[in-house]
Amino acid sequence: MHAFCVSNSAALPADGVLAVSRVRLRKGETLVRAGEAFAALYAVRSGTCKSVLVTPDGQEQIVDCHIAGDIVGTDGIATGEHDCAIAALEDSELCVLPFDHLEALARASNEFQRNLHALLSREIRRERKTMLILGTMRAEQRLAAFLLDLADRYAARGYSATEVVLRMTREDIGRHLGMKLETVSRLFSRFDQEGLIRVHGREVKLVDRDALHQLVQSATQ
Repeated sequence: MHAFCVSNSAALPADGVLAVSRVRLRKGETLVRAGEAFAALYAVRSGTCKSVLVTPDGQEQIVDCHIAGDIVGTDGIATGEHDCAIAALEDSELCVLPFDHLEALARASNEFQRNLHALLSREIRRERKTMLILGTMRAEQRLAAFLLDLADRYAARGYSATEVVLRMTREDIGRHLGMKLETVSRLFSRFDQEGLIRVHGREVKLVDRDALHQLVQSATQ
């Protein structure tokens, strides 16, 4: 089915609209697998996905969690094949953006080219931020940074800046932040008891954003 995927929020800001196809995924279904040939980027229209990298020793590393408005699949641009698998965390719909079409539009429009470069730059910045979190922060700082980042991303799309629904399991969050499941569960309980957050299943309310920010900032002090 073909449709018009209008760029919005953090998705690729194009001149007007781009005619693309859409793909729907059920929870747990895979969009691309590691090693598959790269041909397109994907804009998340609804739902949530995760990028998964398998380390040389066979461990799964959750590289990122992608929400509506995000672009996924950029890892395949450099080598021509995907390093990460992309799977749906819930029922999701994505727009397929053939990369050769994007390149043609970029050649034809300086504005579109700048937008495409800005998109790729944002992805690089997110990767560097993740590396900083994993490389310099204690476990509690990693979780605080993760919750703040997720809330900020939802707020940028017009949602609440203090309430999020976690589509990643506690185990997946641990795989993303380099922590054991027990550590993640313990920290959620601790943050709740200290009044930093309120947890109701997968619903999390950031009660004291300032305190969470201070906790993250203490990593650089």
